[in-house]
Amino acid sequence: MRLEILSALNAERAARRAAIVVTNVASGAQRFVRAAEVSSDPLRDVLAERLRTGKSGTVDTKEGRVFLTVYVPPPHLIVVGAVHVSQALAPMARLLGYDVVIVDPRTAFATKERFPDVPLIAEWPDTALPQVPVDHYTAFVALTHDPKIDDPALLYALARDCFYIGALGSTRTHARRVGRLKQAGMSETQIARIHGPIGIDIGAITPPEIAVSIMAEITARLRLPQESSS
Repeated sequence: MRLEILSALNAERAARRAAIVVTNVASGAQRFVRAAEVSSDPLRDVLAERLRTGKSGTVDTKEGRVFLTVYVPPPHLIVVGAVHVSQALAPMARLLGYDVVIVDPRTAFATKERFPDVPLIAEWPDTALPQVPVDHYTAFVALTHDPKIDDPALLYALARDCFYIGALGSTRTHARRVGRLKQAGMSETQIARIHGPIGIDIGAITPPEIAVSIMAEITARLRLPQESSS
């Protein structure tokens, strides 16, 4: 790999931005494509698919046979609420390769005894969230059922490029949440990014079942093609 490509790649990785190195198999020629440049690239469809899956590999293109070396940051899962669902959700997410952080100002819940292997920030969201990366590779879930905790956290997430935002609660609870977020200045388009009620409908009842439904929805959002908003 040429030094200028390696330097550019290291800069993107340090900033938690995805990138692809395109290597022509026949000639060995290489070029570097940042995620922000994919939409204008001649191989945009192929590159976009590889960014979505995160898989490197060889593919036949109009440029010939190329090897795509894909660099995608590890996903983050930020869980607001050190609740029973979180106790099941955190280890599931870690098995799927997520870096997990639990945020909850209630120190009776946010304890190492309940979350022995997960970083905990026992602070209010306004204080805790600036301490962790919240970007395009972040899934963000609010699980406390307490508007004093969940609402500020959701406002923070909605102002950023999280690939997934979800909030626990019934349809009625979510309707009330929508009203509060509108009063706080969020538009309908912004609020529509929230998956609420959270998780896919599998008839989940227990905290582990709810955790399964949440991780399934997060995985689908991360891996499946999304409809264009245009």
